[in-house]
Amino acid sequence: MEQRIDAKLERSLGPLMLWGLGVGYVISGMYFGWNLGLPAGGTLGLAVATLFIALMYVFFVFAYAELACAIPKAGGAFDYADRAFGPGVGILTGTAQWIEFLFAPPAIAFAIGAYFHEFLPAFPVLTIAATAFLVFTVLNLIGVRAAARFELFITVFAVIELLIFAGVTLPRLDPSNLTSNALPHGWSGVFAAIPFAIWFFLGIEGLANVAEETVNPGRNILLGFGTSIATLVVLCVLTFVSSVGVAGWEAIVFPVAGMPETSDSPLPLALSKIVGKGHLLYHLLLTVGLFGLVASFHGLILAAGRVTFELGRNGHLPRFLGRPHARFKTPASALILNAIIGSIALISGKTSELITIACFGAITLYIASLASFFRLRKCEPELLRPFLAPLYPVTQGLALAIAVISLISMFYFNPRPGLAYLAMLVTGSIWFYSRTRISAPKEAS
Repeated sequence: MEQRIDAKLERSLGPLMLWGLGVGYVISGMYFGWNLGLPAGGTLGLAVATLFIALMYVFFVFAYAELACAIPKAGGAFDYADRAFGPGVGILTGTAQWIEFLFAPPAIAFAIGAYFHEFLPAFPVLTIAATAFLVFTVLNLIGVRAAARFELFITVFAVIELLIFAGVTLPRLDPSNLTSNALPHGWSGVFAAIPFAIWFFLGIEGLANVAEETVNPGRNILLGFGTSIATLVVLCVLTFVSSVGVAGWEAIVFPVAGMPETSDSPLPLALSKIVGKGHLLYHLLLTVGLFGLVASFHGLILAAGRVTFELGRNGHLPRFLGRPHARFKTPASALILNAIIGSIALISGKTSELITIACFGAITLYIASLASFFRLRKCEPELLRPFLAPLYPVTQGLALAIAVISLISMFYFNPRPGLAYLAMLVTGSIWFYSRTRISAPKEAS
């Protein structure tokens, strides 16, 4: 019978490194991607969508922190759903989580390739993106502490750059730019913009996947989640308002007025309206902007490796994927597999669709995790919970309602990527489940 591999990861992460990881997973969402929701929603549509999604994330994060502190395992949502509902729902949730963390990095890799291509036009975007997968997979192989230190370093630079950008653009803000053509397709644009509002925050749940490598997880995971979400909400508001306020939303979506081509570089477009493309600040933004993209890319590779590791450790993926490297104590085989799959996804060249598929996985994960939260509160009241999510059950219920509405809206407005996601979710879940002849034994709390 298939048995769970008894393999442990090294504990070495404290609260500061967790903040670096939590913000780093997400911060690329401030630099690109979110602006692709503006043609559908306009300023007001995307703003309203972002407001509700931000509320969902704040309420979700504290429920998720409770789960992570009580069940500090590398599988995150997979482990919570498995404990709450059994292996069927656990596998479904783990598959959704795997899809999220597999498809978000290629989308970011495209943006990294586009940024580097500005400086090195002789190298194709795809070549640069594939090279990024190789470099940061190797860095993650070396060790989680080295990876987290690097993540903290580049995240600090990325945050400082966003604050500099806001400091330069806010004095030039014209309120009329925030209201011009603010709702181009009516209120339905709010729902159409949801995936790109999610992109502002997608990935913060990856903190739960390093709980097994965290010193005193019952305390530090909570600190990591709390400080990360607070930082991200502030940066989201500053970036959104300062970008659109310079010259209106069209100016940060379409590089050439009147042309349908969209841009993955909203901040450079906004800054160019103030200082021009030859200015030192413009080149500084391009250079340091890479730190934000690299922070999320590197961080999500780290989190994805832990998800794949846990699926292998529980027998849903080949068992060798659930064994840490003998020397570095990192999920080496899992990281290599993810890099191969991510590099294949790069061939599609569809940044918007990769973002949307990743968001489908994320929303499914949030719904399953919140359901697990309620289930475990009811069925396992004796479970040791170092932290209890506040305002139970009101805020968690509101987060769940927003997540369900978001999922329905995403399927309605994005049927093609939605069907692709559904096919991957069902196929992956069936395959994972077929590999498991016996449920992995539960560990003591």
